Amino acid sequence: MIELTVNGIKRQVDVVPEMPLLWVLRDELGITSAKYGCGVAQCGACTVHIDGMAVRSCQSHIGEVAGKTVVTLEGLDNKDHHPVLQAWIEHQVPQCGYCQTGQIMQAISLLGLIAEPNDEQINQVMSGNLCRCGTYPRIRAAIHAAAKKKMAEK
Repeated sequence: MIELTVNGIKRQVDVVPEMPLLWVLRDELGITSAKYGCGVAQCGACTVHIDGMAVRSCQSHIGEVAGKTVVTLEGLDNKDHHPVLQAWIEHQVPQCGYCQTGQIMQAISLLGLIAEPNDEQINQVMSGNLCRCGTYPRIRAAIHAAAKKKMAEK
């Protein structure tokens, strides 16, 4: 049995240590916000937070995650009023929506590291999250708006 905390709940899973965290989340725990995109950590659709850092769950083996804290979109604090989620809605970021949970989790991590990122910093950090619909200008605008919301809340 491998134990970890997912979205604030201690969980135990009986899987091989080499199983990707993405499969554990989706297939074992029924948490489906993280998506399978490429399987090689190049698209970002599977991005979750492990101990507060954005990581690609498709390449994170469950054995390496044992004892750690995993947060998915479902487990965000203050989800209904989260500044990033509100900015995503206000700027109508999603088109098809497939990549958006990974984009959101990466953006939250970015704003945790850089309170008011400039366009270059946003582009650099978000470059590993692909959007086939090309909503990058709206993603950038939403991140700027979320940064302002977070600063206003302080």
